[in-house]
Amino acid sequence: MSKIGFNRLKRGLTATLISVLAAACISSQSGTQKSEPSDDASDQNYRLGAQYYRNEKYNLARSRFERAIELDGRNADAHSLLALTLAKIGNNRLATESFARSVRLAPNNKDIRNNFAIYLCQQSRFDEALEQFDRAIGITENDSSWIEMTNAGVCVAKKPDLDRAEQYFRSALNLRPAFGEALLQMSALKHRTDDNLAARAFMQRFLATHPSTPAVLYLAVQIETQLDDERAATDYMNQLLTSFPESAEARLLLQQG
Repeated sequence: MSKIGFNRLKRGLTATLISVLAAACISSQSGTQKSEPSDDASDQNYRLGAQYYRNEKYNLARSRFERAIELDGRNADAHSLLALTLAKIGNNRLATESFARSVRLAPNNKDIRNNFAIYLCQQSRFDEALEQFDRAIGITENDSSWIEMTNAGVCVAKKPDLDRAEQYFRSALNLRPAFGEALLQMSALKHRTDDNLAARAFMQRFLATHPSTPAVLYLAVQIETQLDDERAATDYMNQLLTSFPESAEARLLLQQG
Protein backbone atom coordinates (compact mmCIF):
# COMPACT_ATOMS: atom_id res chain seq x y z
CA MET A 1 0.00 0.00 0.00
CA SER A 2 1.40 3.44 -0.86
CA LYS A 3 1.87 6.05 1.86
CA ILE A 4 -0.82 8.17 0.25
CA GLY A 5 -3.18 5.19 0.26
CA PHE A 6 -2.37 4.40 3.88
CA ASN A 7 -3.04 7.98 4.97
CA ARG A 8 -6.35 7.97 3.10
CA LEU A 9 -7.28 4.71 4.80
CA LYS A 10 -6.35 6.18 8.17
CA ARG A 11 -8.60 9.20 7.62
CA GLY A 12 -11.46 6.97 6.53
CA LEU A 13 -11.14 4.61 9.47
CA THR A 14 -10.92 7.47 11.93
CA ALA A 15 -14.06 9.03 10.53
CA THR A 16 -16.06 5.81 10.62
CA LEU A 17 -14.61 4.37 13.83
CA ILE A 18 -16.54 1.11 13.72
CA SER A 19 -16.08 -0.46 17.14
CA VAL A 20 -16.62 -4.08 18.06
CA LEU A 21 -17.44 -2.84 21.54
CA ALA A 22 -20.22 -0.58 20.34
CA ALA A 23 -21.70 -3.13 17.97
CA ALA A 24 -21.33 -6.25 20.07
CA CYS A 25 -24.33 -8.30 20.97
CA ILE A 26 -24.26 -9.50 24.50
CA SER A 27 -23.62 -13.23 24.53
CA SER A 28 -26.31 -15.31 26.18
CA GLN A 29 -27.98 -18.64 25.98
CA SER A 30 -31.04 -18.53 23.76
CA GLY A 31 -32.93 -19.96 26.67
CA THR A 32 -32.42 -21.73 29.93
CA GLN A 33 -32.41 -25.50 29.94
CA LYS A 34 -33.78 -27.75 32.63
CA SER A 35 -31.07 -30.03 33.92
CA GLU A 36 -33.10 -33.23 33.61
CA PRO A 37 -35.80 -34.22 31.11
CA SER A 38 -39.24 -34.73 32.61
CA ASP A 39 -42.50 -36.33 31.57
CA ASP A 40 -44.31 -33.50 33.31
CA ALA A 41 -46.81 -31.82 30.98
CA SER A 42 -45.62 -28.33 31.91
CA ASP A 43 -42.04 -29.28 31.12
CA GLN A 44 -43.06 -30.83 27.80
CA ASN A 45 -44.81 -27.62 26.77
CA TYR A 46 -41.81 -25.60 27.91
CA ARG A 47 -39.44 -27.68 25.78
CA LEU A 48 -41.68 -27.47 22.73
CA GLY A 49 -41.93 -23.72 23.24
CA ALA A 50 -38.13 -23.50 23.46
CA GLN A 51 -37.88 -25.28 20.11
CA TYR A 52 -40.33 -22.84 18.55
CA TYR A 53 -38.35 -19.96 20.08
CA ARG A 54 -35.09 -21.20 18.56
CA ASN A 55 -36.85 -21.42 15.19
CA GLU A 56 -38.15 -17.84 15.60
CA LYS A 57 -41.78 -18.96 15.63
CA TYR A 58 -42.59 -16.62 18.46
CA ASN A 59 -46.39 -16.78 18.47
CA LEU A 60 -46.29 -20.58 18.68
CA ALA A 61 -43.61 -20.35 21.36
CA ARG A 62 -45.73 -17.95 23.38
CA SER A 63 -48.73 -20.25 23.35
CA ARG A 64 -46.63 -23.19 24.59
CA PHE A 65 -44.98 -21.20 27.36
CA GLU A 66 -48.34 -19.87 28.50
CA ARG A 67 -49.67 -23.43 28.55
CA ALA A 68 -46.65 -24.59 30.54
CA ILE A 69 -47.28 -21.83 33.09
CA GLU A 70 -51.00 -22.66 33.21
CA LEU A 71 -50.05 -26.23 34.13
CA ASP A 72 -47.34 -25.17 36.60
CA GLY A 73 -47.24 -21.56 37.67
CA ARG A 74 -43.85 -22.11 39.34
CA ASN A 75 -42.09 -23.12 36.12
CA ALA A 76 -39.43 -20.38 36.24
CA ASP A 77 -37.83 -21.45 32.97
CA ALA A 78 -41.14 -21.06 31.15
CA HIS A 79 -41.63 -17.60 32.66
CA SER A 80 -38.11 -16.60 31.55
CA LEU A 81 -38.47 -17.79 27.97
CA LEU A 82 -41.97 -16.35 27.77
CA ALA A 83 -40.40 -13.02 28.72
CA LEU A 84 -37.80 -13.35 25.97
CA THR A 85 -40.56 -14.24 23.50
CA LEU A 86 -42.70 -11.28 24.54
CA ALA A 87 -39.70 -9.00 24.09
CA LYS A 88 -39.19 -10.39 20.58
CA ILE A 89 -42.76 -9.52 19.60
CA GLY A 90 -42.49 -6.07 21.17
CA ASN A 91 -44.59 -6.44 24.32
CA ASN A 92 -42.10 -5.01 26.80
CA ARG A 93 -44.58 -4.47 29.62
CA LEU A 94 -45.55 -8.14 29.79
CA ALA A 95 -41.93 -9.18 29.18
CA THR A 96 -40.81 -7.23 32.24
CA GLU A 97 -43.55 -8.79 34.35
CA SER A 98 -42.61 -12.30 33.22
CA PHE A 99 -38.92 -11.71 33.90
CA ALA A 100 -39.74 -10.41 37.38
CA ARG A 101 -41.75 -13.56 38.11
CA SER A 102 -38.97 -15.81 36.84
CA VAL A 103 -36.31 -14.31 39.12
CA ARG A 104 -38.67 -14.45 42.10
CA LEU A 105 -39.28 -18.13 41.46
CA ALA A 106 -35.62 -19.00 40.82
CA PRO A 107 -33.42 -16.38 42.50
CA ASN A 108 -30.31 -18.57 42.24
CA ASN A 109 -30.61 -19.37 38.54
CA LYS A 110 -27.78 -17.45 36.88
CA ASP A 111 -29.12 -17.97 33.36
CA ILE A 112 -32.50 -16.48 34.23
CA ARG A 113 -30.86 -13.47 35.87
CA ASN A 114 -28.47 -13.10 32.95
CA ASN A 115 -31.35 -13.10 30.45
CA PHE A 116 -33.22 -10.53 32.54
CA ALA A 117 -30.11 -8.34 32.74
CA ILE A 118 -29.59 -8.49 28.98
CA TYR A 119 -33.19 -7.47 28.40
CA LEU A 120 -32.89 -4.55 30.84
CA CYS A 121 -29.69 -3.41 29.16
CA GLN A 122 -31.40 -3.48 25.77
CA GLN A 123 -34.03 -1.18 27.29
CA SER A 124 -31.25 1.18 28.48
CA ARG A 125 -32.15 0.39 32.09
CA PHE A 126 -28.48 0.09 32.93
CA ASP A 127 -28.53 0.28 36.74
CA GLU A 128 -31.24 -2.37 36.96
CA ALA A 129 -29.34 -4.53 34.47
CA LEU A 130 -26.12 -4.32 36.48
CA GLU A 131 -27.99 -5.28 39.63
CA GLN A 132 -29.14 -8.49 37.90
CA PHE A 133 -25.67 -9.18 36.46
CA ASP A 134 -24.08 -8.68 39.88
CA ARG A 135 -26.58 -11.03 41.48
CA ALA A 136 -25.84 -13.66 38.84
CA ILE A 137 -22.10 -13.21 39.40
CA GLY A 138 -22.55 -13.61 43.16
CA ILE A 139 -24.46 -16.89 43.01
CA THR A 140 -22.33 -19.46 44.81
CA GLU A 141 -23.07 -22.20 42.28
CA ASN A 142 -22.06 -19.99 39.34
CA ASP A 143 -18.88 -21.65 38.07
CA SER A 144 -18.66 -19.52 34.89
CA SER A 145 -19.19 -16.03 36.26
CA TRP A 146 -16.70 -14.57 33.76
CA ILE A 147 -19.54 -14.75 31.22
CA GLU A 148 -21.82 -12.50 33.27
CA MET A 149 -18.86 -10.23 34.09
CA THR A 150 -18.17 -9.73 30.41
CA ASN A 151 -21.84 -9.20 29.64
CA ALA A 152 -22.01 -6.60 32.41
CA GLY A 153 -18.99 -4.83 30.94
CA VAL A 154 -20.57 -4.69 27.50
CA CYS A 155 -23.76 -3.35 29.04
CA VAL A 156 -22.19 -0.61 31.17
CA ALA A 157 -20.00 0.48 28.25
CA LYS A 158 -23.21 1.44 26.47
CA LYS A 159 -24.14 3.80 29.33
CA PRO A 160 -21.27 4.78 28.80
CA ASP A 161 -19.11 4.10 31.87
CA LEU A 162 -15.88 2.82 30.38
CA ASP A 163 -13.96 2.67 33.65
CA ARG A 164 -16.54 0.36 35.17
CA ALA A 165 -16.71 -1.66 31.95
CA GLU A 166 -12.96 -2.23 32.15
CA GLN A 167 -13.29 -3.40 35.74
CA TYR A 168 -15.80 -6.05 34.69
CA PHE A 169 -13.66 -7.20 31.74
CA ARG A 170 -10.53 -7.44 33.90
CA SER A 171 -12.42 -9.39 36.54
CA ALA A 172 -13.52 -11.84 33.85
CA LEU A 173 -9.95 -12.21 32.58
CA ASN A 174 -8.64 -12.75 36.10
CA LEU A 175 -10.88 -15.80 36.27
CA ARG A 176 -10.43 -16.95 32.67
CA PRO A 177 -7.34 -15.30 31.07
CA ALA A 178 -8.04 -16.71 27.59
CA PHE A 179 -11.76 -15.89 27.50
CA GLY A 180 -12.08 -14.59 23.96
CA GLU A 181 -15.04 -12.25 24.37
CA ALA A 182 -13.43 -10.41 27.29
CA LEU A 183 -10.12 -10.11 25.42
CA LEU A 184 -11.88 -8.73 22.38
CA GLN A 185 -13.96 -6.29 24.42
CA MET A 186 -10.83 -5.03 26.19
CA SER A 187 -9.12 -4.51 22.83
CA ALA A 188 -12.12 -2.56 21.53
CA LEU A 189 -12.39 -0.52 24.73
CA LYS A 190 -8.70 0.41 24.67
CA HIS A 191 -9.01 1.40 21.02
CA ARG A 192 -12.06 3.47 21.86
CA THR A 193 -10.03 5.35 24.51
CA ASP A 194 -7.03 5.82 22.17
CA ASP A 195 -4.77 3.44 24.10
CA ASN A 196 -3.91 1.52 20.96
CA LEU A 197 -0.77 -0.14 22.31
CA ALA A 198 -2.90 -1.85 24.93
CA ALA A 199 -5.57 -2.53 22.29
CA ARG A 200 -2.93 -4.27 20.16
CA ALA A 201 -1.81 -6.41 23.11
CA PHE A 202 -5.32 -7.63 23.84
CA MET A 203 -5.96 -8.22 20.15
CA GLN A 204 -2.80 -10.32 19.87
CA ARG A 205 -3.85 -12.36 22.91
CA PHE A 206 -7.23 -12.93 21.30
CA LEU A 207 -5.86 -13.97 17.91
CA ALA A 208 -3.34 -16.33 19.52
CA THR A 209 -6.12 -18.67 20.63
CA HIS A 210 -9.25 -17.72 18.67
CA PRO A 211 -10.21 -17.63 14.99
CA SER A 212 -10.56 -14.26 13.33
CA THR A 213 -13.84 -12.85 12.05
CA PRO A 214 -14.53 -9.89 9.75
CA ALA A 215 -15.30 -7.64 12.73
CA VAL A 216 -12.14 -8.72 14.55
CA LEU A 217 -9.92 -8.12 11.53
CA TYR A 218 -11.54 -4.76 10.86
CA LEU A 219 -10.82 -3.72 14.45
CA ALA A 220 -7.23 -4.94 14.06
CA VAL A 221 -6.85 -2.78 10.96
CA GLN A 222 -8.16 0.20 12.92
CA ILE A 223 -5.73 -0.38 15.78
CA GLU A 224 -2.64 -0.79 13.60
CA THR A 225 -3.63 2.18 11.46
CA GLN A 226 -3.83 4.41 14.52
CA LEU A 227 -0.41 3.11 15.57
CA ASP A 228 0.95 4.04 12.11
CA ASP A 229 2.05 0.45 11.52
CA GLU A 230 1.35 0.27 7.80
CA ARG A 231 2.74 -3.25 7.44
CA ALA A 232 0.55 -4.75 10.18
CA ALA A 233 -2.52 -2.83 9.02
CA THR A 234 -2.00 -4.04 5.46
CA ASP A 235 -1.55 -7.62 6.65
CA TYR A 236 -4.85 -7.57 8.56
CA MET A 237 -6.54 -5.82 5.66
CA ASN A 238 -5.37 -8.50 3.23
CA GLN A 239 -6.61 -11.24 5.59
CA LEU A 240 -10.01 -9.55 5.72
CA LEU A 241 -10.29 -9.08 1.97
CA THR A 242 -9.02 -12.59 1.18
CA SER A 243 -10.85 -14.61 3.83
CA PHE A 244 -14.09 -12.61 3.99
CA PRO A 245 -14.44 -10.79 0.66
CA GLU A 246 -18.25 -10.65 0.84
CA SER A 247 -18.43 -9.30 4.39
CA ALA A 248 -19.79 -5.87 5.23
CA GLU A 249 -16.43 -5.03 6.78
CA ALA A 250 -14.57 -5.87 3.56
CA ARG A 251 -16.93 -3.69 1.53
CA LEU A 252 -16.54 -0.84 4.00
CA LEU A 253 -12.77 -1.16 3.91
CA LEU A 254 -12.73 -1.00 0.12
CA GLN A 255 -14.93 2.09 0.20
CA GLN A 256 -12.57 3.77 2.66
CA GLY A 257 -9.36 2.67 0.93
